[in-house]
Amino acid sequence: MVDFRCTHTGIDEQLVKDKRIQTKPVDFSFEIFNTDSIKNREVIRIAQLKVEINRHKEQIDDVVTDLNRTDMFLEHD
Repeated sequence: MVDFRCTHTGIDEQLVKDKRIQTKPVDFSFEIFNTDSIKNREVIRIAQLKVEINRHKEQIDDVVTDLNRTDMFLEHD
């Protein structure tokens, strides 16, 4: 899902567990909020993923959080 208000790309913590995606701790933790302004939780881990869309390739750091059964939110610049 693309969310035009996202400030970070996020990946669902259950997907990370199910797919055994490697994570690493963030340098500093920070809070995130849902689009309805309700606090979600503090981010303490990221997943570094390689993304390829058509011919564009990029490595992105995804914050690991509860996305309520949505696999990923993609940040839009």
